[in-house]
Amino acid sequence: MNDPMLRAAVVSATKKAMDAGCLIEVGWLGLRLAAMDDNAPQIQLDECRQAFFAGAQHVFGSMMATLDEGEEPTQADLNRLSLIADELDRFIADFSRKHGLPPP
Repeated sequence: MNDPMLRAAVVSATKKAMDAGCLIEVGWLGLRLAAMDDNAPQIQLDECRQAFFAGAQHVFGSMMATLDEGEEPTQADLNRLSLIADELDRFIADFSRKHGLPPP
């Protein structure tokens, strides 16, 4: 996403979704629009939504369960978050390459 105006709009919409408590739902809807056939059967939509939310729950639950004690994030906390970011960056780069999409 190299268009600064588009990037700003996506960041703004993401913040609004986070503030409204529906970030994961909005992400799911984006994936559905981008990657699923309009005529997909309801069972496929339900199962894919469940998998999407399960992945989000796994990452968030794991992050929250492994934060070090205290008010401020520790260097170990920051390192763990960086490793998660790196793993997700590798995934999206591989996904983009496999599907002929521009690099992220």
